[in-house]
Amino acid sequence: MGAHEDIVKAVTAGRTAGDLGDPPTDCPYPSTSTLRTAWIRGYAERRPLASQGDHADAD
Repeated sequence: MGAHEDIVKAVTAGRTAGDLGDPPTDCPYPSTSTLRTAWIRGYAERRPLASQGDHADAD
């Protein structure tokens, strides 16, 4: 599997974790891995900002 495919899978896994409400500490990649950055990027896309709380979709 190529690096690009690995990154896409990591972003997708992060999005899924964000959708499920999993904590960011569930990231399966070590802190030294580029895939961790990709996972966190996907996770951040799906999690509302703390200041928005549960009303992120109300607007």
